[in-house]
Amino acid sequence: MNQNFTTLAFTDSVKAVQAEQGSRKSYAQMEQSGDRFVLTQNEIDFIQSRDSFYISTVGENGWPYVQHRGGPKGFLKVLDDTTLAMADFRGNMQYISTGNINAGHKAALILMDYPSKQRLKIWATAEVLDIKAHPELFNQTMNPDYRAKAERLMTFRIEAYDWNCQQHITPRYTEDEFAKR
Repeated sequence: MNQNFTTLAFTDSVKAVQAEQGSRKSYAQMEQSGDRFVLTQNEIDFIQSRDSFYISTVGENGWPYVQHRGGPKGFLKVLDDTTLAMADFRGNMQYISTGNINAGHKAALILMDYPSKQRLKIWATAEVLDIKAHPELFNQTMNPDYRAKAERLMTFRIEAYDWNCQQHITPRYTEDEFAKR
């Protein structure tokens, strides 16, 4: 645990439930630990090995929205130790995540490694960028062998991250992972 994470996640209502359920004292101690928003090699390797993640945003009406994003392994790029970026591929054309990011500039990412039962949560300030205005970033994020159409770019400035408990993660395998077993 770390201060950035606990500052963002442990609101007054969360602390009240922790107190009610008996976990507040231990989490209060964790709030004193150092900030963690700079990726280490462990997080970088994990992010670069993912072929999908979940992104959560909130609309102006206050309702959350969670969407799955996928692509070739490593499509979510680590630009530096506090910044991620990706080419955003055409999907169902509802543009809910895109609109929510444009309005609120906040996103939470959940990256899963089901076989290893690992989960990395990232809180980020997000931005949607035009491909034509950022050709260098487009070239950096787009895999030329991937045939999907990129419509825009997204960047994520990491505000906090936390590795989550492995309990209750059911191992699942891609076809490639299953074949290697």
